[in-house]
Amino acid sequence: MVAPGATRRVYVYAGLISTTLLMPAAAQAHGIGALYNLPVPLWLYGWSAAATLVLSFMMAGLVLGGPREPAQARFLDISAGRFAWALRQLVPALRLLGVLVLLLCIAAGFVGSRDPARNFGLTFFWVTFALLFPYLTLLSGNFFAALNPWRTLADGLERVWKGWTRGRMAYPAGLGHWPALAMYLGFVWFELFGNGHPVSLAVFLTGYSLLNLLGVWLVGASAWFQYCEFFSVLFRLIALLGPIDYQRGDALTPRRLRLRWPCSGLITERPKHLSTLVFALAMLATTAFDGLKATQWWVSVFWSDPTGLLTLWQGASPFQASATLLPWYKLWESLWLLMAPFVYLGAYLLALSLARWFTGTPRPIRELALDFGYSLLPIALAYHITHYTTLVLAHGLKIVSLISDPFGRKWDLFGTAHWLRAPILPDVSWIWHGQVMLILLGHILSVFIAHRVALQLFPTRRDAMLSQVPMLILMIGLTVSGLWILAQPLTELRWL
Repeated sequence: MVAPGATRRVYVYAGLISTTLLMPAAAQAHGIGALYNLPVPLWLYGWSAAATLVLSFMMAGLVLGGPREPAQARFLDISAGRFAWALRQLVPALRLLGVLVLLLCIAAGFVGSRDPARNFGLTFFWVTFALLFPYLTLLSGNFFAALNPWRTLADGLERVWKGWTRGRMAYPAGLGHWPALAMYLGFVWFELFGNGHPVSLAVFLTGYSLLNLLGVWLVGASAWFQYCEFFSVLFRLIALLGPIDYQRGDALTPRRLRLRWPCSGLITERPKHLSTLVFALAMLATTAFDGLKATQWWVSVFWSDPTGLLTLWQGASPFQASATLLPWYKLWESLWLLMAPFVYLGAYLLALSLARWFTGTPRPIRELALDFGYSLLPIALAYHITHYTTLVLAHGLKIVSLISDPFGRKWDLFGTAHWLRAPILPDVSWIWHGQVMLILLGHILSVFIAHRVALQLFPTRRDAMLSQVPMLILMIGLTVSGLWILAQPLTELRWL
């Protein structure tokens, strides 16, 4: 017997499914939230994007020249300057503020308003932190390493319980970043399939905080925050694209603040472990999956039952058996989310296998995969910006008003309760063309970075160019698929 609430959800989902299957495939700018007819057909955008990447590939071959020595990191060290000194004075207060905001998010989840739009925790964590902070990291460097509230909690516990952050066992070197990847995929699953209620977020943050403290106790703070705590890994990878290199420092190495050329970190550094590469691919794959799962095409793949297997299994059409199939649909989507990084890994390794065959290089596939691993990060960041900037504009500014009323009790603590409550809604055509430009820019940067790395690995200019032909085809495929996802009509089933 189905509970009344479950019955209501079944009818809602069934209506959405039937509407999806009957709607025409009119072009819509994904993530915009409003119908938008493209000024030219989508295929023309695809061909134009492909031609732009081919032209960029040719320009990279001309501009970057012949083989080069491995790039050396070049920095302007400003660690001893007044700006760095001022930042050092602020760090203790900012670390304390980070912990207070974390605790406020948890408290708002448990005792604050149940209305997601009026709950400080939901807006701050999902919009300000999860979406906006990556962009700040790109500009300001990996200052999360200094401000990480979970590390601050661990350091505070160390003052009370001496030896807590030293760990009880050595971190297994073979694990690499696999724990961080598992936590990251779990986090994305919670984001996409969680119920979006304030209490759920508070429970998640409480559990994640306890997990961090336990992990630090087990393997030590240094290893845990380098390999396991996924926000630390995520922001460290994003910071490679930026012009500021911040090193937190420890007992053996000093704290450093240095300037460098944007994106130079992608050339001078490379993943040291396959797990790091897969984590970088997961940053790209999960964002693409988030866009794909909201499209009519994706929903119809399951519910239209093209193979007939669901109808044969249930003895009725998927629409008629929706009450039984909804949990299976959620499981199906969850499996695809977990598989997405490895699907991208397979395509990436195939491109490198072709590159290895074209050039005849004896360098193992695993080493080539690590060599070019960071060249995909500009694409991952471009996908993130295109898919989530509209959400930041629509909901991000609300945090200014919620600061004065974090629990939804009609307070006005700082006089900002009525500030910036209206969303910013740019013209739809500006959003669409901005998304197209960002996707293209990310792929163009990746083309140049990958070609620069190839010039360090291959003995001749010809081999370097040949090695990048399969990578160019891969990037064209990613560009076209990204534009296709953005242009799909939206129908998303939310698990309430």
